[in-house]
Amino acid sequence: MILGIVGSYRKGGTIDQAVSSILAAARTNGAETKKIYLKDLNIGFCDNCRRCTQEPFEVPGQCHLEDDMQELFKEIENADAYVIGTPVNVGNANALTQRFLERLICYAYWPWEQAAPKMRKSSPDKKAVLITSSAMPSLIGKFLTGSIRGLKLGVKMIGAKPVATSYIGLSAMQEKQVLRKSILRKIQNSANKLCCN
Repeated sequence: MILGIVGSYRKGGTIDQAVSSILAAARTNGAETKKIYLKDLNIGFCDNCRRCTQEPFEVPGQCHLEDDMQELFKEIENADAYVIGTPVNVGNANALTQRFLERLICYAYWPWEQAAPKMRKSSPDKKAVLITSSAMPSLIGKFLTGSIRGLKLGVKMIGAKPVATSYIGLSAMQEKQVLRKSILRKIQNSANKLCCN
């Protein structure tokens, strides 16, 4: 199953269109897909207590916050691949996506006496396609924002390796912007990388 995670506040916006397009292309290749909007979930802020990082197991540590992240962890564990998208706000992934990424600390082993965290899943065995968008031209946005870098770290924590990344630029030209055919072709091709070994 390919899990699509939309980190945009706007349903039907650039990121939602991109994630939906990849999932649709994956379905034509025979894949089962599911799409989740972070906006629809109650995801609390990580309070950096690090309780979830203390026990050395492959599975994610247990967070003490009781919210929708517990169910999302199950979806993440059950998925074979991921499509994750976020718009860029103030030079990085938006706050909605950042909140989600911070909660992935459950996938790190970091006891108090250890200087830095270690990934619980040391070798990635799943695939991911990562998408970001902003008002900047794509070439500038790739180099001036940290959005792709943050998403790459997030999927590494959950045991996945990016097989394709897309930065969609000039995405604020209209209130309801439709993705250009050239962009759609490019991102739909990334579905082949998720579905093929």
